[in-house]
Amino acid sequence: MNTPSTTLPGGTWTLGDAVVTRFGYGAMQLSGPWVMGPPGDHDGALAVLREAVGLGITHIDTSDAYGPRVTNELIREALHPYPESLFIATKVGATRDAQGGWPTARRPEDLRRQVQENLGSLGVETLDLVNLRMGDAQGPRPGSLAEAFETLVGLQHEGLIRHLGVSNVTGEQVAEARGIAPIVCVQNMYNLAHRHDDDLVDHLAADGIAYVPFFPLGGFTPLQSEALSRVATRLGATPMAVALAWLMQRSPNILLIPGTSSAAHLRENITGAGLSLSGADVAELDGIDH
Repeated sequence: MNTPSTTLPGGTWTLGDAVVTRFGYGAMQLSGPWVMGPPGDHDGALAVLREAVGLGITHIDTSDAYGPRVTNELIREALHPYPESLFIATKVGATRDAQGGWPTARRPEDLRRQVQENLGSLGVETLDLVNLRMGDAQGPRPGSLAEAFETLVGLQHEGLIRHLGVSNVTGEQVAEARGIAPIVCVQNMYNLAHRHDDDLVDHLAADGIAYVPFFPLGGFTPLQSEALSRVATRLGATPMAVALAWLMQRSPNILLIPGTSSAAHLRENITGAGLSLSGADVAELDGIDH
């Protein structure tokens, strides 16, 4: 693959056999309300995707469950044939119901179907990265992932998947997956207020494995939000900018995938992630009760 631009904040990370920008783009918000149905502005959604690639982003995160099928089809419409440098990560392990819920779907036949659906909607013969989503909408749950992960390993051996990752998982499940086959990333909820994965982030960094946090501002209490806002006000920035910058500076293996349906907001996120935090700023942010 071509080496991507390094003008985005954080530079690059080697994800499997690809070099990707640490600042990526999450496509979930391109679908309709509650991640169901088409976007209100179809052309605007295409414009955001093209803007992301135009700005040098080479890591896009998606799933055929978004919409369902909506975000993958938008990505295909906007960007196919894909630039050689573009790396598209998707995930399997959950489907959608008519009420917009996320019921689990991790039987071997479910996973094979989801992989085939992602291949079809993205218009590719091999998926760059498939994350196995465990747990449920409330977060990780204990239990073995062996059968599901082994199914994906089998699909990888068939040439349908290049790289594997895990999402919404416990540390024990990460270790279990790594005992079965190599993974290139872990995708979990992690931010200033939810730092339960601190040790895992560092452990993965030492082993050259990416950590991809979602919900950079998710789940903050009013007191936590107030503390973040104080730092942001002092720096003349938004809370989101400070939260993204903190994640970018937290560890070199952290890859950001903030989502938006607005090209202007995408550019704001890039600027925010590039905000330089001093040692005193980081110390104050680290002091936020978590």
